[in-house]
Amino acid sequence: MSLKEQTISGIIWSFIDNSLTQIITFIVGIVLARLLSPAEFGLIGMIAIFIAVSEGLVDSGFSQALIRKIDCSEKDYNTVFYFNIFISIIIYLLLFFSSPYIAEFFKEPKLIEIIRVLSLSVLINAIGLVQLTQLNKNIKIKIQTKISVIANICSGSLAIYFAYTGFGVWSLVLRNLINYAIRNFLYWYYNSWRPKIIFSIKSFKEMFTFGSKLVVSGIINRIFENLYYFVIGKYFSAEQLGYYTRADTFAKLPSANLNGVIQRISYPVLAKLQNDDELLKSGLRKLIKSTMFITFILMMLLAATSESMVLTLIGEKWRQTIPYLQLLCFVFMFFPLHSLNLNMLNVKGRSDLFLKLEIIKKIIAVPVVIIGIIFGIYAMIGGMIISSFIAYYLNSYYTGKLIKYNAKQQLYDIFPSFLLASLIGTLTFISGQIINTKPIFLFIIQTLIGLMFVFTFSEIFKVEPYLEIKSIVISKLKNRMPNNDK
Repeated sequence: MSLKEQTISGIIWSFIDNSLTQIITFIVGIVLARLLSPAEFGLIGMIAIFIAVSEGLVDSGFSQALIRKIDCSEKDYNTVFYFNIFISIIIYLLLFFSSPYIAEFFKEPKLIEIIRVLSLSVLINAIGLVQLTQLNKNIKIKIQTKISVIANICSGSLAIYFAYTGFGVWSLVLRNLINYAIRNFLYWYYNSWRPKIIFSIKSFKEMFTFGSKLVVSGIINRIFENLYYFVIGKYFSAEQLGYYTRADTFAKLPSANLNGVIQRISYPVLAKLQNDDELLKSGLRKLIKSTMFITFILMMLLAATSESMVLTLIGEKWRQTIPYLQLLCFVFMFFPLHSLNLNMLNVKGRSDLFLKLEIIKKIIAVPVVIIGIIFGIYAMIGGMIISSFIAYYLNSYYTGKLIKYNAKQQLYDIFPSFLLASLIGTLTFISGQIINTKPIFLFIIQTLIGLMFVFTFSEIFKVEPYLEIKSIVISKLKNRMPNNDK
């Protein structure tokens, strides 16, 4: 299979994987939101920062180092495997013994046992990291799709059962653990690699040189991604954090889905082109135009239908989620664009620049946190929108230096898609203000109206990314149709 065919196949299967995962997660989340209280979701949100940082430390950037390295050996894989296991044990013990202090900080005694159980996920994930890395490196996305669907259906179904039978917050904890356990078991089942008793100091140093900067970057990023949960949980209440976490989950659905697809495929594919700047630029440009066309459309429609969607899916008790969700749509709108630009630094082996950018961006984000503490959650989200734009400019700066594709050129490429999405989102929102009916019917009507506008305007204005995506889809469908000439 050629690189182009691998890329298209990988994107399709990655999209299917992410879409199914998000749909299952979405449905399970809706059911759990009806069975559990905002405060119970808030308890998990309080410790999200600790679990996220721990997972980043276990990986230590070695996964990306293995993917980037063209000729990985058994020494490389085994060295990473044993290091992951070793560091995960240390981190689990730290979380176990520090749990009383974390609980005291938030004044939530329940957190002691929750942390000690949920942090077992750090150990479970460490066992399967090399297996997952090999699946990603070889662009075996179809297998990962099977794994994620099985894991999400099983863990989601059990979580709903636990919540229904009165387990409360523990249904959320067990859901995560069961999901991780099934995933990692299946990684081993589907991937044939098995560890040997090998550890190479030379291999460790080689990958650590590249990966260490990424792990510091990743930890900084994970801290700030979850810092808003931390601040809301500390300075407001578990209930307010529950509303925010639901809004955050909904807002990330389309953005994280696309971001996951692009991250998973673009890095290994572009890494194969790392020595040809013209091909890199051409490939990145196509990815940016197509990705941002879809992202703008989805995020604008989500913002436009937020009220009818929230009231339909999780009910009136979650109404305070709506304004948070509408604002967060504009925060996450540019996330796939950030990732694509940052991927270019890793492809070029410039993890030093990656780290430098993360430090600068997080220094800029500190005032946003302070604003949130002083002026409240709405002001904090407003600051997040502004810092997202600043972060994009910084991320794209080195892309312009490395392959001559700067922020001005990128914005020129995606501006038509932004205008179209803004028009569609505005018209869809207005339709929701005019039509007076029950939330469930309004949500269905707004969704249909929005989709009708997307296809109609895209055809009328001959939007380039739309036409290219349409061409790929039609070509794939034709290839799957039986040959009538035979």
